[in-house]
Amino acid sequence: MRIARFTTDEDPQFGVVGGPEGDEILATLAGDPLYSGIELTGEQVALSEVRLLAPVIPRSKVACIGRNYAAHAAELGNDVPEERLVFLKPNTSVIGPLDPIVYPAQSSDVQFEGELAVVISRICREVPVERVRDVIFGYTVGNDVTARDLQHKDGQWARAKGFDSFCPLGPWIETDFDPGDVEVRTELNGEVKQRGRTSLMMFDVPTIIAYVTSFMTLLPGDVVLTGTPAGVGPMLPGDDVAVTIEGLGTLRNRVVSRD
Repeated sequence: MRIARFTTDEDPQFGVVGGPEGDEILATLAGDPLYSGIELTGEQVALSEVRLLAPVIPRSKVACIGRNYAAHAAELGNDVPEERLVFLKPNTSVIGPLDPIVYPAQSSDVQFEGELAVVISRICREVPVERVRDVIFGYTVGNDVTARDLQHKDGQWARAKGFDSFCPLGPWIETDFDPGDVEVRTELNGEVKQRGRTSLMMFDVPTIIAYVTSFMTLLPGDVVLTGTPAGVGPMLPGDDVAVTIEGLGTLRNRVVSRD
Protein backbone atom coordinates (compact mmCIF):
# COMPACT_ATOMS: atom_id res chain seq x y z
CA MET A 1 0.00 0.00 0.00
CA ARG A 2 1.31 3.42 -0.96
CA ILE A 3 0.45 6.23 1.45
CA ALA A 4 1.04 9.83 0.45
CA ARG A 5 0.78 13.10 2.33
CA PHE A 6 -0.52 15.93 0.20
CA THR A 7 -2.25 19.26 0.00
CA THR A 8 -4.78 20.88 -2.31
CA ASP A 9 -3.81 24.30 -0.92
CA GLU A 10 -5.61 23.44 2.30
CA ASP A 11 -4.52 21.55 5.42
CA PRO A 12 -2.30 18.52 4.69
CA GLN A 13 -4.09 15.20 4.23
CA PHE A 14 -3.10 11.58 3.81
CA GLY A 15 -4.28 9.27 1.07
CA VAL A 16 -3.79 5.81 -0.41
CA VAL A 17 -2.32 5.93 -3.91
CA GLY A 18 -4.01 3.72 -6.49
CA GLY A 19 -4.81 3.47 -10.17
CA PRO A 20 -2.67 2.96 -13.28
CA GLU A 21 0.67 4.70 -13.64
CA GLY A 22 0.18 8.19 -15.02
CA ASP A 23 -3.46 8.28 -13.95
CA GLU A 24 -3.20 7.67 -10.20
CA ILE A 25 -5.81 8.71 -7.69
CA LEU A 26 -5.62 9.36 -3.96
CA ALA A 27 -8.28 7.83 -1.72
CA THR A 28 -8.22 10.20 1.24
CA LEU A 29 -7.78 9.01 4.81
CA ALA A 30 -9.28 10.28 8.03
CA GLY A 31 -6.33 11.50 10.07
CA ASP A 32 -2.72 10.36 10.19
CA PRO A 33 -2.50 6.60 9.47
CA LEU A 34 0.40 6.28 11.91
CA TYR A 35 -2.00 7.06 14.72
CA SER A 36 -5.50 6.53 13.28
CA GLY A 37 -4.93 3.49 11.12
CA ILE A 38 -6.26 3.17 7.58
CA GLU A 39 -9.73 4.74 7.60
CA LEU A 40 -10.99 5.85 4.20
CA THR A 41 -13.21 8.93 3.96
CA GLY A 42 -14.82 7.88 0.68
CA GLU A 43 -13.39 10.91 -1.12
CA GLN A 44 -10.93 10.71 -3.98
CA VAL A 45 -8.71 13.20 -5.78
CA ALA A 46 -6.45 12.84 -8.80
CA LEU A 47 -2.76 12.68 -7.96
CA SER A 48 -2.13 15.20 -10.73
CA GLU A 49 -4.27 17.76 -8.91
CA VAL A 50 -2.39 17.77 -5.59
CA ARG A 51 1.01 18.79 -4.30
CA LEU A 52 2.83 15.95 -2.62
CA LEU A 53 4.45 16.75 0.73
CA ALA A 54 7.07 14.88 2.72
CA PRO A 55 5.19 11.64 3.46
CA VAL A 56 6.10 11.88 7.14
CA ILE A 57 7.42 14.54 9.49
CA PRO A 58 9.47 12.69 12.10
CA ARG A 59 8.20 13.35 15.59
CA SER A 60 11.71 13.72 16.93
CA LYS A 61 14.58 12.78 14.58
CA VAL A 62 16.09 11.17 11.54
CA ALA A 63 18.66 8.54 12.51
CA CYS A 64 21.23 7.85 9.80
CA ILE A 65 23.79 5.15 9.09
CA GLY A 66 27.11 6.30 7.68
CA ARG A 67 29.48 4.37 5.42
CA ASN A 68 27.12 1.42 5.03
CA TYR A 69 28.32 0.67 1.49
CA ALA A 70 31.99 -0.32 1.22
CA ALA A 71 32.46 1.40 -2.15
CA HIS A 72 31.10 4.68 -0.79
CA ALA A 73 33.43 4.54 2.22
CA ALA A 74 36.34 3.89 -0.15
CA GLU A 75 35.50 6.75 -2.52
CA LEU A 76 35.80 9.21 0.38
CA GLY A 77 39.01 7.60 1.66
CA ASN A 78 37.38 6.04 4.72
CA ASP A 79 37.55 2.57 6.20
CA VAL A 80 34.39 0.52 6.59
CA PRO A 81 33.41 0.89 10.26
CA GLU A 82 33.39 -2.25 12.38
CA GLU A 83 30.38 -0.92 14.30
CA ARG A 84 27.42 0.79 12.69
CA LEU A 85 28.16 4.51 12.40
CA VAL A 86 25.12 6.50 13.53
CA PHE A 87 24.41 10.22 13.30
CA LEU A 88 21.26 12.35 13.47
CA LYS A 89 19.50 14.87 11.30
CA PRO A 90 16.94 17.21 12.88
CA ASN A 91 13.33 16.85 11.79
CA THR A 92 13.52 20.46 10.59
CA SER A 93 15.77 19.28 7.74
CA VAL A 94 12.90 17.32 6.16
CA ILE A 95 11.30 18.51 2.92
CA GLY A 96 9.11 16.81 0.33
CA PRO A 97 9.08 16.10 -3.40
CA LEU A 98 9.85 19.11 -5.61
CA ASP A 99 10.65 21.26 -2.56
CA PRO A 100 13.89 23.23 -3.03
CA ILE A 101 17.19 22.16 -1.50
CA VAL A 102 18.63 25.44 -0.28
CA TYR A 103 22.35 25.84 -0.83
CA PRO A 104 23.76 27.39 2.37
CA ALA A 105 26.13 30.34 2.23
CA GLN A 106 28.49 28.56 4.67
CA SER A 107 29.34 25.80 2.17
CA SER A 108 30.90 25.50 -1.26
CA ASP A 109 30.52 21.71 -1.61
CA VAL A 110 26.95 20.45 -1.15
CA GLN A 111 26.51 16.83 -2.25
CA PHE A 112 23.67 14.37 -2.90
CA GLU A 113 23.41 10.98 -1.21
CA GLY A 114 20.48 8.85 -2.38
CA GLU A 115 19.26 6.41 0.27
CA LEU A 116 16.56 3.99 1.32
CA ALA A 117 14.56 5.42 4.22
CA VAL A 118 12.67 3.41 6.86
CA VAL A 119 9.62 4.87 8.62
CA ILE A 120 9.02 3.65 12.18
CA SER A 121 5.48 2.71 13.22
CA ARG A 122 5.53 2.79 17.02
CA ILE A 123 7.56 3.61 20.11
CA CYS A 124 10.32 1.03 20.26
CA ARG A 125 13.49 0.28 22.20
CA GLU A 126 15.81 -2.73 22.21
CA VAL A 127 14.09 -4.42 19.28
CA PRO A 128 15.59 -7.83 18.46
CA VAL A 129 16.45 -8.48 14.82
CA GLU A 130 13.68 -11.03 14.43
CA ARG A 131 11.02 -8.49 15.51
CA VAL A 132 12.17 -5.46 13.54
CA ARG A 133 9.41 -5.93 10.96
CA ASP A 134 6.87 -5.30 13.73
CA VAL A 135 8.08 -1.71 14.22
CA ILE A 136 8.36 -0.66 10.55
CA PHE A 137 5.47 1.27 9.04
CA GLY A 138 6.99 1.37 5.58
CA TYR A 139 9.72 2.66 3.31
CA THR A 140 10.36 5.76 1.26
CA VAL A 141 13.12 7.45 -0.73
CA GLY A 142 15.60 9.80 0.96
CA ASN A 143 18.43 12.13 0.06
CA ASP A 144 21.00 12.67 2.81
CA VAL A 145 22.17 16.06 1.53
CA THR A 146 25.61 16.88 2.94
CA ALA A 147 27.86 19.93 3.04
CA ARG A 148 31.01 17.89 2.50
CA ASP A 149 33.44 20.71 3.24
CA LEU A 150 31.77 21.41 6.59
CA GLN A 151 31.75 17.71 7.39
CA HIS A 152 35.53 17.66 7.03
CA LYS A 153 36.02 21.01 8.76
CA ASP A 154 33.87 20.34 11.82
CA GLY A 155 34.96 16.78 12.52
CA GLN A 156 31.39 15.95 13.52
CA TRP A 157 28.42 16.03 11.21
CA ALA A 158 25.60 17.98 12.87
CA ARG A 159 26.03 21.15 10.83
CA ALA A 160 27.03 19.45 7.58
CA LYS A 161 23.97 17.20 7.61
CA GLY A 162 21.48 19.33 9.50
CA PHE A 163 20.68 22.42 7.44
CA ASP A 164 17.03 23.11 6.69
CA SER A 165 16.08 21.26 3.47
CA PHE A 166 18.92 18.72 3.79
CA CYS A 167 16.61 15.70 4.16
CA PRO A 168 14.24 15.34 1.19
CA LEU A 169 11.81 12.43 1.60
CA GLY A 170 9.15 11.03 -0.72
CA PRO A 171 7.22 10.62 -2.86
CA TRP A 172 5.18 8.37 -0.56
CA ILE A 173 5.50 5.51 1.92
CA GLU A 174 5.26 1.95 0.65
CA THR A 175 4.05 -0.39 3.40
CA ASP A 176 4.46 -3.63 1.42
CA PHE A 177 8.09 -3.66 0.39
CA ASP A 178 11.09 -5.97 0.57
CA PRO A 179 14.27 -3.89 0.99
CA GLY A 180 16.66 -6.81 0.60
CA ASP A 181 17.88 -6.29 -2.97
CA VAL A 182 16.59 -3.25 -4.87
CA GLU A 183 18.36 -0.65 -6.98
CA VAL A 184 19.17 2.80 -5.59
CA ARG A 185 19.87 5.30 -8.38
CA THR A 186 20.61 9.02 -8.30
CA GLU A 187 20.53 11.25 -11.37
CA LEU A 188 21.86 14.80 -11.57
CA ASN A 189 20.33 16.77 -14.42
CA GLY A 190 19.35 13.46 -16.02
CA GLU A 191 22.82 11.89 -15.77
CA VAL A 192 23.17 8.79 -13.61
CA LYS A 193 25.65 9.41 -10.80
CA GLN A 194 24.83 6.66 -8.30
CA ARG A 195 23.70 3.13 -9.02
CA GLY A 196 23.86 0.50 -6.29
CA ARG A 197 21.77 -2.20 -4.68
CA THR A 198 20.62 -2.54 -1.11
CA SER A 199 22.05 -6.06 -1.08
CA LEU A 200 25.48 -4.37 -0.97
CA MET A 201 24.79 -2.70 2.39
CA MET A 202 27.23 -3.78 5.07
CA PHE A 203 24.38 -3.88 7.60
CA ASP A 204 20.85 -4.72 6.47
CA VAL A 205 17.65 -3.06 7.68
CA PRO A 206 16.89 -5.45 10.58
CA THR A 207 20.48 -5.16 11.84
CA ILE A 208 20.36 -1.37 11.60
CA ILE A 209 17.06 -0.98 13.47
CA ALA A 210 18.12 -3.44 16.17
CA TYR A 211 21.35 -1.53 16.67
CA VAL A 212 19.82 1.95 16.75
CA THR A 213 17.14 0.88 19.23
CA SER A 214 19.77 -0.73 21.46
CA PHE A 215 20.65 2.76 22.71
CA MET A 216 17.93 5.11 21.42
CA THR A 217 14.15 5.06 21.61
CA LEU A 218 12.50 5.54 18.23
CA LEU A 219 9.07 7.17 18.02
CA PRO A 220 6.22 6.76 15.52
CA GLY A 221 7.17 8.57 12.34
CA ASP A 222 10.88 8.69 13.08
CA VAL A 223 12.94 7.92 9.98
CA VAL A 224 16.08 5.83 9.62
CA LEU A 225 18.32 6.46 6.60
CA THR A 226 20.29 3.35 5.69
CA GLY A 227 23.37 4.71 3.90
CA THR A 228 24.30 5.66 0.36
CA PRO A 229 26.04 3.74 -2.44
CA ALA A 230 29.11 5.00 -4.26
CA GLY A 231 28.93 7.91 -6.67
CA VAL A 232 28.12 10.85 -4.40
CA GLY A 233 29.03 14.22 -5.79
CA PRO A 234 28.44 17.96 -5.78
CA MET A 235 25.27 19.85 -6.66
CA LEU A 236 24.96 23.50 -7.60
CA PRO A 237 22.07 25.95 -7.60
CA GLY A 238 19.92 25.24 -10.64
CA ASP A 239 20.67 21.51 -10.60
CA ASP A 240 17.91 18.91 -10.57
CA VAL A 241 18.54 15.81 -8.46
CA ALA A 242 16.36 12.70 -8.65
CA VAL A 243 16.71 9.63 -6.43
CA THR A 244 14.89 6.50 -7.59
CA ILE A 245 14.50 3.30 -5.61
CA GLU A 246 13.19 0.27 -7.43
CA GLY A 247 9.65 -0.46 -6.25
CA LEU A 248 9.29 2.82 -4.36
CA GLY A 249 9.41 5.64 -6.90
CA THR A 250 11.37 8.79 -7.60
CA LEU A 251 12.13 11.73 -5.31
CA ARG A 252 13.02 14.86 -7.25
CA ASN A 253 14.27 18.21 -5.95
CA ARG A 254 15.94 21.29 -7.38
CA VAL A 255 18.86 23.09 -5.75
CA VAL A 256 18.40 26.82 -5.21
CA SER A 257 20.55 29.62 -3.82
CA ARG A 258 19.69 31.17 -0.50
CA ASP A 259 18.31 34.64 -1.13
